[in-house]
Amino acid sequence: MREFSVPATTEVGPDEALTDLLAKNVAEVGDKTGFRVRRGGQWEDVTWKEFGDQVAGVAKGLISCGVAAGDRVALQAKTRYEWAVIDFAIWTAGAATVPIYETSSADQVAWILSDSGATAVLVERDEHASAIESVREQTPDLQSVHVIDDGAVDQLIHAGRDVPDSELQARRATLHADSLATLIYTSGTTGRPKGCELTHRNFLFEIGNGMSLLGRFLNVEGSLLLFIPLAHVLARVIQVGAVKTRTVVGHTPDVKNLVEELGEFKPTFVLAVPRVFEKVYNSAKAKADGDGKGKIFDKAAQVAIDWSRAQDKGGPGIALKAQHAVFDKLVYAKLRAALGGRCLGAVSGGAPLGDRLGHFFRGIGVTVFEGYGLTETTAAASVNHDDALRIGTVGRPLPGVDFAIADDGEVLIRGGIVMRGYWKNEDATREAIDAEGWFHTGDLGELDSDGFLKITGRKKEILVTAGGKNVAPAVLEDRLRSHRLVSQCIVVGDQRPFIGALITLDEEALPGWLESKGKDAGLTAEQLRDDADLLAELDAAVKDANKAVSHAEAIKKFRVLGSDFTEDNGMLTPSLKLKRAVVMKEFDFEVEALYSR
Repeated sequence: MREFSVPATTEVGPDEALTDLLAKNVAEVGDKTGFRVRRGGQWEDVTWKEFGDQVAGVAKGLISCGVAAGDRVALQAKTRYEWAVIDFAIWTAGAATVPIYETSSADQVAWILSDSGATAVLVERDEHASAIESVREQTPDLQSVHVIDDGAVDQLIHAGRDVPDSELQARRATLHADSLATLIYTSGTTGRPKGCELTHRNFLFEIGNGMSLLGRFLNVEGSLLLFIPLAHVLARVIQVGAVKTRTVVGHTPDVKNLVEELGEFKPTFVLAVPRVFEKVYNSAKAKADGDGKGKIFDKAAQVAIDWSRAQDKGGPGIALKAQHAVFDKLVYAKLRAALGGRCLGAVSGGAPLGDRLGHFFRGIGVTVFEGYGLTETTAAASVNHDDALRIGTVGRPLPGVDFAIADDGEVLIRGGIVMRGYWKNEDATREAIDAEGWFHTGDLGELDSDGFLKITGRKKEILVTAGGKNVAPAVLEDRLRSHRLVSQCIVVGDQRPFIGALITLDEEALPGWLESKGKDAGLTAEQLRDDADLLAELDAAVKDANKAVSHAEAIKKFRVLGSDFTEDNGMLTPSLKLKRAVVMKEFDFEVEALYSR
């Protein structure tokens, strides 16, 4: 078994809790800006003291509504300032937060509320409250429902006005490092979601050891605009880490206006999933093509990639340096402006970014640091950073974390970031965490001699062709998704004679491409399924993806689908992972068509 570990830089004391971070900021830098909130079209500063007062007020309100120390309180809302207030208020009341995705169905909400035994829930809108009322008989522990858009924060502050400060101090005193901080339900690509028990120690160990690696971006001079769901563990950890490092945080729930928001907020750091970085690249490429400057953009992109690759091999030569300097003024500066103009770096998580895009962004001056982790490991277990960067990998383990590769290739993780277990599910906990403390991730990977990890696939998603060849679909899918016309894809071929793929089209990219080909920009994916130009473009993308694998693992045939895989139609989880079983069932006839003679 191959192992690698990095010594811890921070240990967590037995009496520490997440509420200490806020109390320290209020006491030491209370008049400094902690958050910025968009109100009436303007970004307004919120000081640490103002934030702390709101947190205390909401905590008192929760206590007045019957929330006891150790209770679970659910929170269902988009990424917004109130999320941060309520999360810290729940902890200040001595309780644990149960995040629920804003898009979750009534059945999913009923399961999470009943399984967690939540005694109170704060939701964003009236529709969420109505959905809870429709399943109320399934949630016997639930006492109160509060609607954020109806003024829940102010109402709770008013309700708790008679609760003394001494009660808050008593509640905070009930917390220690091993208290439950949050119960996060896995998005459930198969079966019922399981609740991951993450403690205050897990969070403090994660941010204490992890934030030191990102100190160039997350610091008192830095700013961060959060837009991925705070119900996802990665966004949550970054937000709590920003409180520790006193980085100014802003929130926006609507990624449709993301470029405009980034331009106004001007963050020094961005956290996103690969799809966001793919769209930044693809929209810039489409705009250049539309303006007749496609060849210039392609050359600039290649120079950025070559320049980045040269950084790992002794540095670029004189000619490449000169080309890079020219394109920096003509092209790269505009791309950096699309991220707000001040962005020094970014973290990408959730899925692989891809070698080419990684080098491209580093080449334009915004290094995207890939990391890897799961809900069960309190987000990042590894991350690339300035002192240890290898594009194409997910970095080395965080300080205080051990990695191992089992004999069958599975990635194992051990350390202070590993969850306590699955809520009320001892069998699943024993299956996931062995007697030596190793968490079995279900992911397949490789560790190089310097400790950099490369994820090669999911253990349960390995396809075995009729000829006995083992194929990891993730490698091919990630490369295909990087093409501007591809939204989603699923690689198939289990017990089949060859590997095939179903591909969905990116509806945002289609109109520009259609215009560039002199076609009607209003044509739909369904109407384009058999279009010769489209199939030729996708065939080239498939051939490019196939370069990453052997001939036996390569995609031999593909079909274009008339509709996309989305969270709304149940094909993707809230964290945008493919629900393979659902897709395979829904598009079984399309898979059969791939293999019919």
